[in-house]
Amino acid sequence: MSITSNIQDIQKELQPIGVTLVAISKTKPNEDIIEAYNAGQRIFGENMVQELVEKYEQLPKDIEWHLVGHLQTNKVKYIAPFVSLIQSVDSLKLLKEINKYAEKNKRIIDCLLQIDISLEETKFGLDHVELIELLESEDMFGMQNIRIRGLMGIATNTDNQKEIKEDFYELKMLFDGIKVSYFRQQESFDMLSMGMSSDYTIAIEQGSNMVRLGSTVFGQRVTKHFKAK
Repeated sequence: MSITSNIQDIQKELQPIGVTLVAISKTKPNEDIIEAYNAGQRIFGENMVQELVEKYEQLPKDIEWHLVGHLQTNKVKYIAPFVSLIQSVDSLKLLKEINKYAEKNKRIIDCLLQIDISLEETKFGLDHVELIELLESEDMFGMQNIRIRGLMGIATNTDNQKEIKEDFYELKMLFDGIKVSYFRQQESFDMLSMGMSSDYTIAIEQGSNMVRLGSTVFGQRVTKHFKAK
């Protein structure tokens, strides 16, 4: 299967139900991204700031770049001029930094709040208490250069589909509650990003409207083996 046919098949599945595809292009060469681009894909997600900046500089400027990996505050300045959506906001401190550099670049940067739904120590994200504290902090009202568009989460890394389903169900319930309580007047709070290649069909069943697919689009990662000379 080619990247082109993968994109076409996925979009046939997602477009009629209003689900946005973010093609996760981390570690992928520019040729692969261009093939996806030529197949009509415009939204790509990267994990690492340096790789994101390099690809932004080298690839077509109508690509919408999403930062989906953990973002350190000292790296915000590098992506603030162009990033379309930061999906991995996990602290008020980070949000303040994004707002600061968005203002410097005369932009409003869209953000998703990352929620820790798996409770795995290796994953980032806000718990429910931290989320409420962030949304109710006085600092939130002063930030004019960020726009909270919704929530993002990563399910538990398990083969247990019931557990994955419960993770996504919990995040959808949280999204609905937060929308009613804090964003009732903002139609722009409309993104629920959950689901990756291994679990996106479950995520969509549970209400996701944005999925982050890497291997489903680009194929499995190839590990290079170098022979010692």
